[in-house]
Amino acid sequence: MGTHSDVFTALGLGLGFVFAFAQVSVAQQVPVTAIDIALEPDATMVQHAMAANARLRGSFPQGFALDETRHPHITLLQQFVRTDDLDKVFAAANAVLAKERPTAWTLKAIKYYYIPSAPLGLAGIVVEPTDDLHRMQDELIAAIGPYTVKTGTPAAFFSDEGGRDIQNSLIDYVANFTTVAAGKRFNPHVTIGVATETYLDKMLAEPFASFTFSPTGASVYQLGSFGTARKELRALTVTP
Repeated sequence: MGTHSDVFTALGLGLGFVFAFAQVSVAQQVPVTAIDIALEPDATMVQHAMAANARLRGSFPQGFALDETRHPHITLLQQFVRTDDLDKVFAAANAVLAKERPTAWTLKAIKYYYIPSAPLGLAGIVVEPTDDLHRMQDELIAAIGPYTVKTGTPAAFFSDEGGRDIQNSLIDYVANFTTVAAGKRFNPHVTIGVATETYLDKMLAEPFASFTFSPTGASVYQLGSFGTARKELRALTVTP
C-alpha cells in the first residue's frame, strides 16, 4: 500500500470531532462488523511471511506475531458491513468465487514495503498486481456494496483490549478502502509485522529475492489491530 501512507500516517492521531460523531451515530443505528475478504496464500508465501515476521520481532519485540489469530493473507476487500447481513455477505462473496479459480493462479512476490508512522512502520510483502486480482476485487466491491455502511467504531473489530488497540487511522482506512486501496491504488500484499522505520529502511535496501506462490483458498475475517486477520468468520468455497 505504498500509496496509502496518507491514510495510516500517525496511527495514534484522532480523526476529529465530526468523524467521531459519525462513528457514534452509525454504532447507535446498527451493529457493524469490520471484515476482510482475503485470499489464503500457500506454504511458500506463509514460510516467507513467518520468517520476515520473526526477523521484525527480533528487531522490535513489541510487534505482533503472525499466528493462528493473525493469519498471513492477501486482502481483496475491507469494509464495514451490517452484522445482521453477514450471511448475505458470505453468500455474495461465494457467488464471486464460484466464477473464479484462484488456486490455479500463479502470483509473484516482488518486494518489501512499509507504511510509515514515525518512528514505526507496518511492513508487508508486495504481490505483483494481476488482471485476475483486479477483476476479483472489482467483483467483490460490487457484490458486497449493498451490505456496507460508511464507517464503524472500535467495537466492529476483533480486540483483546476492549477496542483500545484499534487505531483511528485503521477505521478511516476501512471506511475509505474502495477509494484508497482499490482500482489503480490496489496494492496486494501480505502484512508481516511492525518495526522501526530505521530498521525497515535498511531491510528494504537489501536485495529482495522474488518468488512465486498460489492461493489455496479464501476467507472472510473480522479485522483486528493494524488490519490483521484476527477471526475467521467464514471459509469461502473455492472452485478447484
